[in-house]
Amino acid sequence: MKVLVTGATGFVGGRIASHLQAAGMDVRVASRQLLPAAPDAVLLPAVDAPDEAFAALMRDATHVVHCAALNNDRHAGEADYQSANAALTGRLAKAAAAHASGRFVYLSSIRAVVGAGFNGTIDEATPPAPQCAYGRSKREGEIRMAEAYAGRADATALRLPAVYGEGMKGSMASLMRLADTALPLPSGALTGMRSLISAEAVAGAVTHILTMPAQLHPIYVASDTPAVALSEIVIAFRRGLGRPARLLPMSPYPLRLGASLLGKGASWRALTASQVCDPSLLASQGWAPEVDTLGRLEELARKMRRQPR
Repeated sequence: MKVLVTGATGFVGGRIASHLQAAGMDVRVASRQLLPAAPDAVLLPAVDAPDEAFAALMRDATHVVHCAALNNDRHAGEADYQSANAALTGRLAKAAAAHASGRFVYLSSIRAVVGAGFNGTIDEATPPAPQCAYGRSKREGEIRMAEAYAGRADATALRLPAVYGEGMKGSMASLMRLADTALPLPSGALTGMRSLISAEAVAGAVTHILTMPAQLHPIYVASDTPAVALSEIVIAFRRGLGRPARLLPMSPYPLRLGASLLGKGASWRALTASQVCDPSLLASQGWAPEVDTLGRLEELARKMRRQPR
C-alpha cells in the first residue's frame, strides 16, 4: 500500500505522513517544496500542469490524502483560493480516480458549510452555506472531488474544525498569544462553545478512513468531544503557560452593544458563536475521537512555555 500525501510540509500534512509511516504504510510526500530527507518526495504540480504530470504523481500510489491548501492568507483573493483549493483538488481527484486503485481523502473544513457567525451543530447533513472565499473554495473542492469519483464510494471529504497542535496557525495561535499576556479578559465575551480537533487526531482519523473495511460516506465530520467554551480554552492555555486565569465576570450585553456601536457586530457574532461538530458518523465506523481537549491544550501550552522565546 502506497499513500500519496500532498501538503506534507504543512502543519497537518506532516503529521499525517508520519502517522501513516508509523502504521507501516509506504508514503510518497508531495509538496511545493521538495523534502530532501524524504526517500520518496516529489514536487506538487502546478494547477495548470499537463495531465501527464498528475498521472506521474500517482505512479504506484494506492491511496491519496490531499492536504495541500491555501489557508489564512490575508493577501489572497477569491481567484487565488479557487485555484489552490478547488481547481487543484479537481485535477488531483481526476488523476487519482484514473490511476490510483484505492481511496481519496480530501481534508476540508467546516467553513465549507458554515460561516464564522453560525450558531448550532455541524454534521454531514448540514446544508452548505459558506460565507468566505476560503470556505467557498473548500466547498468547490468537495464538489470537484465528487464529480471525479461519480458513481464510486472510495472518496470522501473530511470536514474539520479549528486544528490545534505545535506549529498551529490561525485562530488557535491567536488565542494562544492572547492567553500568553497579563491582560484580564471579560468572561462575557468567551461563552461560545467550540469543537476543536488535535492534529494527531486528524492523522488518526485519516489513517482510520484509509484502512477501515466499511464503505466510505462522501462526507465525514471529525472533532474532539465534547465541545469546550472559549473561556475554558484560554484558562487551559494560561494554566499551561503558568499564568493566572484573569477572567473578569462581566455581562455580555454591554460588550455586544459596544461592538454594535463600533460597527463590529459581525466580529462579535463570530466571537460568541457556538459551533459544535458531531463526529458520531465516523465514530460509528470505529474511529475514537480525542476526549481530553483541555488537557491536551494545557500540555501544548506547557511545551510552548519551555521553548526559547
